[in-house]
Amino acid sequence: MTTPDISARRVLGACAVLAVGALTLTACGGDANARNEDGKGGGDSSRTSSAKIVISAKDGSTGASINATGVKVSGGELTTVKMTVAGTGQDVPGTLSADGGSWKPKEQLERGTKYEIAASAKDTEGRASAADSTFTTVSKENSFIGTYTPDGGTTVGVGMPVSFTFDKAIGDKKAVQSHITVTSSSGQQVVGHWFGEQRLDFRPQEYWKAGSKVTMKIDLDGVEGANGVFGVQEKVVTFTIGRSQVSTVDVNTQTMTVVRDGKTLKSVPISAGSAEFTTYNGQMVISEKYAKLRMDSRTVGLANAYDIPDVPHAMRLTQSGTFVHGNYWYNKGNPPFGQQGTSHGCVGLQDVQGGQADTNAKWFYDSSIVGDVVIVKNSPDKTVTPDNGLNGWNMAWSEWTAGSAV
Repeated sequence: MTTPDISARRVLGACAVLAVGALTLTACGGDANARNEDGKGGGDSSRTSSAKIVISAKDGSTGASINATGVKVSGGELTTVKMTVAGTGQDVPGTLSADGGSWKPKEQLERGTKYEIAASAKDTEGRASAADSTFTTVSKENSFIGTYTPDGGTTVGVGMPVSFTFDKAIGDKKAVQSHITVTSSSGQQVVGHWFGEQRLDFRPQEYWKAGSKVTMKIDLDGVEGANGVFGVQEKVVTFTIGRSQVSTVDVNTQTMTVVRDGKTLKSVPISAGSAEFTTYNGQMVISEKYAKLRMDSRTVGLANAYDIPDVPHAMRLTQSGTFVHGNYWYNKGNPPFGQQGTSHGCVGLQDVQGGQADTNAKWFYDSSIVGDVVIVKNSPDKTVTPDNGLNGWNMAWSEWTAGSAV
């Protein structure tokens, strides 16, 4: 998985968000510390500037939004806005609207940080006014974010779900799920499913239609996900579904058949799990790709069974450690490659050390993208669990929809 930009797979961390209705996190303070600067002390109302400045975060407030904070003016236009991190003097860059009526920070603000804003404006007669505010944004302890995959702008395979992992346990699942919408240009119905209190995945009943566009709208800013814990994200993310590629591994025959857009590209010999370390059955989605990866058996609870520093062409299928990968260390004393399962549960393809030769492993790696589907059948092992990786396709649609909170 990639984190959002806050994303391994990218965290939904580093996401910007839409402001939500009653701004629980943003105290709207009217004319924050407004001052008349007409040079007459404000004694003559006819000389008072009609430019009224509003800073969204009230002076002295805490829990301010990291997304919705900004400055607006009515009856005039802004002339200067200066925002800094309090106590450091560090400038916060911002953008002034073309008509001079509003200003907002260029980037999402940091959580749990104290800021200062000083703004000046003038009305149509050139009379000046000013306002300032010192406030603190919502703390990390009182907010939650979700790391999501896939990233915006990417092209993924037909099996790729939308998957959120939240950094806090979500008590009000309905409130959170109802503020995330996922739609497809294909018109497929897309439904969310909760795996526990911190993971929410979305998928259609069948694989995504090749070539379709998927849009997820994240509208969590100010949404109370648990008691006193509020969302801070607001963003629209769009990604593309590429061609359809589904590869089927038959453990009985130790072969993998690769089908793209309904046509068989190639059948290649593989080495699946041994009798002692069998390979999961089921529909699995490629979630990560590595041209070279260290594989250490101690990280998957197999003691000192292996430690290979340079496994070539590795593509993750489960979080527990199942990969499709190149195998250059195959024991020549074994039956020819493709006649016997010898791995610790992975699907091995013929390869060379360094991965530079024209091998089946390199061909499959180059032919695959994140989100492609690999189906394993006829293994003596069980079917992979739906939450072990991005593998919700192994759950019946009725069960999947039953796990939705909306």
